Amino acid sequence: MMSSTGLEGRSVVVTGAGSGIGRAAALHFAREGARVLVADLNQEGADGTVAAIAEAGGTARAVVGDLSDRAVAEQVVAAAVESFGGLDVLVNNAGVMDRMSALGETDDAEWERVIGINLTAPFVLTRAALPHLLATGNGAIVFTASEAALRGSAAGAAYTAAKHGVVGLTKSLAVMYRTRGVRTNAIAPGGTATHIQVDARPDAEGPAALGPYLGLVGKVSEPEEQAAAIVFLASDAASNINGAVLPVDNGWSAV
Repeated sequence: MMSSTGLEGRSVVVTGAGSGIGRAAALHFAREGARVLVADLNQEGADGTVAAIAEAGGTARAVVGDLSDRAVAEQVVAAAVESFGGLDVLVNNAGVMDRMSALGETDDAEWERVIGINLTAPFVLTRAALPHLLATGNGAIVFTASEAALRGSAAGAAYTAAKHGVVGLTKSLAVMYRTRGVRTNAIAPGGTATHIQVDARPDAEGPAALGPYLGLVGKVSEPEEQAAAIVFLASDAASNINGAVLPVDNGWSAV
């Protein structure tokens, strides 16, 4: 029986694929028969994901660099097209946490770093990828948003603003390209067991604000659970889903 995902042979870019949700997604796409461009800032992590895919019999290539650099974004897209003959799926997953600072505590450096990586980088990469996704007539984009994109969040002002922006990009792309063969969706992970670093300021408002709500978080998910949702949204099984923001949070957003 053929897989309903329709991902076999497709070319997929996954950012932040050196660890966590990105690595789990890259491995899952490869299991479905996709060819994967692994993009990450960390050489060792990217190479590890490529090696794991190759060991399982899949096809992958790594590009390492800062995706907020337009030249790196263009290099990622060019490498996928050159290596795999085109680009069918883009997963904008790479991201960083802020220092859980309230707006009044957020300095320019924190704001620019978080907005640059979490919002500007996926914008730049998506813009570079769009001509190739449109050329397929069946392209898919999936963003990793966050629970912080669904409400006023106790993550800091920069992270919350960036993830709200990601939802805005998701919906704008869905509307603008819905008749041109490109679907765009996002997942909104709740607490997930990844290696993302949270370097909260000693005086940050976020941890104190979050404390009363920790009991609502419930089960912390595994990266593979987030990856399964990403792969589904990119697949033919989700062919009529466009502009959705899917919470993957064990019901946290419903409380």
